[in-house]
Amino acid sequence: MSTTKEYLSYAAEQLSDLKEISFRPMMGEYVLYYKGKVAGVLSDNRLLIKPVKTAVEMTDNPVFEIPYPGAKPMLLVERLDDKEFLAELFLAMYDELPEKRKK
Repeated sequence: MSTTKEYLSYAAEQLSDLKEISFRPMMGEYVLYYKGKVAGVLSDNRLLIKPVKTAVEMTDNPVFEIPYPGAKPMLLVERLDDKEFLAELFLAMYDELPEKRKK
């Protein structure tokens, strides 16, 4: 199953309090960028983020899921309906996200 346009729109709205959030389509799914860094993916109508230490610590009962076969596990964000939490989460985890790869 691929991520639906409706889910993409909902996730984008929930993250709209943050500046510099963008999504790039990738094989029926979407890579999520925050301030130019890869922060996560929308996969099968789920928001999965990089499992950096801060994000794991901010999540009650962390759940790790694989976005696609062969990928590393990522942290499932189950509180997508909480815009304030999402803004805090992304702001807190930004410094731990890997730097953008140079081509």
